[in-house]
Amino acid sequence: MIRVGVNGYGTIGKRIADAVLLQDDMRLEGVAKRRPDYEAFVAKQAGIPLYAIDEESYRNMKDSGLEPKGTLSELLDKVDIIVDSTPAGVGASFKEKYAAKRVKSVFQGGEAPDVAEVSFSTLCNYSDAFMKNSARVVSCNTTGILRIACSLHNEFRIKRVNAFIVRRGADPKEYKKGPINSVIISPPDAASHHGKDAKSVLHDVDFHTKAVVVPTNNMHVHFIEVKFGEKISREKVLEVLLRAPRILLIDAKRTGIVSTSQVIEYFRDLGRKRADVPELVVWENTIHVDGDILSLVQAVHQESIVVPENIDAIRALTGTSSDATDTLRRTDDKLGLMKRIE
Repeated sequence: MIRVGVNGYGTIGKRIADAVLLQDDMRLEGVAKRRPDYEAFVAKQAGIPLYAIDEESYRNMKDSGLEPKGTLSELLDKVDIIVDSTPAGVGASFKEKYAAKRVKSVFQGGEAPDVAEVSFSTLCNYSDAFMKNSARVVSCNTTGILRIACSLHNEFRIKRVNAFIVRRGADPKEYKKGPINSVIISPPDAASHHGKDAKSVLHDVDFHTKAVVVPTNNMHVHFIEVKFGEKISREKVLEVLLRAPRILLIDAKRTGIVSTSQVIEYFRDLGRKRADVPELVVWENTIHVDGDILSLVQAVHQESIVVPENIDAIRALTGTSSDATDTLRRTDDKLGLMKRIE
């Protein structure tokens, strides 16, 4: 049984904690929080052992009535691996602490690549992380780009991926963020970081990405163009995507689902917790092939898409699944991931 801790119980951390609880080869030893906010009370009410980041946080939590089990240092003494889901840029400050405790560590895409031994995406480079001490699961948008690219690259020879990313302005709970009434070029003077990030995982493909930020909080949307080294067919692409794990095809004509809000509402109606969509959503009707060029439109649920990869990273680092096929099956089955809405 893999003993797992989660440092950070916010948007990503609480979802990773829930996913760990569903696995039959993992035990959640606890989660660590810096502040006694409402999510800390959620953890307490869910019966999840709660730890404070440090002594000051411990006192603040006790004063709020939370009764933490101890500090992060004590949690690290109980685990084989820690998943760091602290805010972007904060995880690196804990790197030495994890190493000093001889605890393996999984970081998120908000950290710089050098925070870990390998940048990780299950469909692309699972074996690269096997039995390493640390891995960095790439960001939500990069995870979406790599899922489509690596699924296709395993069947065809991809030369280049161009992605235009329409980014959500904020997560649903982030009431202080925007924009409210604007489209922002992000960044204004260069390619977005996602291409460089994707290439850190899939080295032999060129990635070019641009992004804008818009006033929505549901999902990101990607306009993808893939150039292959050979002519391909739409039928073959569909065949590959239907076989590929973690890609959900939607037929817009049959379902009437043409928007990100409808995708979220669909899973809300199905009763998925938090209406999460860990799958990469691809609109089947947008798949177009012209010789050696493929184009399509896909959507990324920024709050949950990286959760399956975090579970896989735990297995890769601890050596409990020797190949990607095994962990993909185990993770996706426990999370109830789907292949098609039609």
